[in-house]
Amino acid sequence: MLEREGMPYQRFRENMRDEITINRLQKRQVNDRINITSQEIDAFLANRALQTGTQYEYQLGHILISVPEAASPEAIASAREKANKVVDELHAGADFAETAVAVSDGRQALEGGSLGWREASALPTLFADWVIGREVGAISDAIRSPSGFHIITLLDRRSNQPQLLVTQTHVRHILIRVDDPTRSDRVRQRIEDLKLRIESGEDFADLARANSDDPGSGSQGGDLGWANPGTMVAPFEKAMDALPVGQISEPVQTQFGWHLIEVLGRREQDRTEDMQRNKAREAIRASKLEPAMQAWLRRLRDEAYVEMRL
Repeated sequence: MLEREGMPYQRFRENMRDEITINRLQKRQVNDRINITSQEIDAFLANRALQTGTQYEYQLGHILISVPEAASPEAIASAREKANKVVDELHAGADFAETAVAVSDGRQALEGGSLGWREASALPTLFADWVIGREVGAISDAIRSPSGFHIITLLDRRSNQPQLLVTQTHVRHILIRVDDPTRSDRVRQRIEDLKLRIESGEDFADLARANSDDPGSGSQGGDLGWANPGTMVAPFEKAMDALPVGQISEPVQTQFGWHLIEVLGRREQDRTEDMQRNKAREAIRASKLEPAMQAWLRRLRDEAYVEMRL
């Protein structure tokens, strides 16, 4: 197909090789040197929430001091004074729900003024403009509208992003490496002997310290800590996932050698925040990549030397 389009296959291979080489060079010289701090991620997430309000759902409390249609200036002034007095009482420590039941003219007064959980886009504009960026427990001043004076408080806030729940496994192991492939059976027999010793009552951690070829976990009694899905190599993870808590596996072979595995516990962990921070990190990296790439190219051009011989 390439030759029909006028490109020799060998030239296509050379172009592909050059492109891979350039991409590797760019990664080493630009991508890997972009530094992103935790403070930048925090600021990015906070700014996105302030701009859109869609990262959270809000639970608001509402008190309405109503004003009749075509009310006189005196009636409006009286309602404003009453609303300001309620605001002062709330700041002084009065319970919002009890106050709403006592004085609010709103439809939710008997429910303590609670408007339920809503995204910012589902709130009245007056309320949405006030709520974004507020701390839980904040109380507004009296907000004027054609229906009267509104007093709102932020009762609670929660993320409306989909939760990422993962099952973490607390696991430990003993690893015996296979330095010579011809001795794999002998290493497996050694692992089986260790399993028999554990089942006979010897301590897993002591045997791991004395025998494991994993320098990181061996000194910790074989403890690998809490593992997320996808952390371990496939044969190890498959055996780990199939084990009940407290049970020792049969010998498991991976590219690192032969393992004995014991699951110490399992738990559900919410990784939503980690997912959001990873997405924020990638967005920041993307915003930094183009300027960094242009600076790198400018430096290459400045340093380039061409000798012309006529």
